[in-house]
Amino acid sequence: MDKSELRAAQSPLKEKYKTNPEEAEWVLTAEGRVGDGIACYVSTDAGEVEAGLHPATGGDGSQACSGDMLLEALVACAGVTLKSVATAMEIDIEEGTVKAEGVLDFKGTLAVSKEAPVGFKSITLHFDLTTDADEKKVEKLIELTERYCVIYQTLKNSPMLKTDIKI
Repeated sequence: MDKSELRAAQSPLKEKYKTNPEEAEWVLTAEGRVGDGIACYVSTDAGEVEAGLHPATGGDGSQACSGDMLLEALVACAGVTLKSVATAMEIDIEEGTVKAEGVLDFKGTLAVSKEAPVGFKSITLHFDLTTDADEKKVEKLIELTERYCVIYQTLKNSPMLKTDIKI
């Protein structure tokens, strides 16, 4: 997809959302089924994923780890956003990788220490790009990628989180 094709695909949506702002708000959902043992089967567009305990919490490594899945969602979103922004800016990315590293202290989730946080202490997003674009243009590319990446912004500015239960 080039800049004109991207613009053609997005322009009608942008106009619709400007004219009817309520149509821009969508409800995305994810669903999992609690499985046998300590597992949750998560439905994805690519098929079902069996999530379980990370080896640092007693898992055997045969199941997906939700912490890894969070980082994978960040990498996917950042990669797609990077390519969209690069296309709009007409920056040719010959090759590129996006990598997320998250630091977890498992003492928190295993209730070994009340002082240890439950969740990631830090997440670093790495971009390794091969491009002819100058440094200033690449800096702008990364700035805009961070600004428009849904997962990046969600992690940076935590949304209101609620729990609902039905028995």
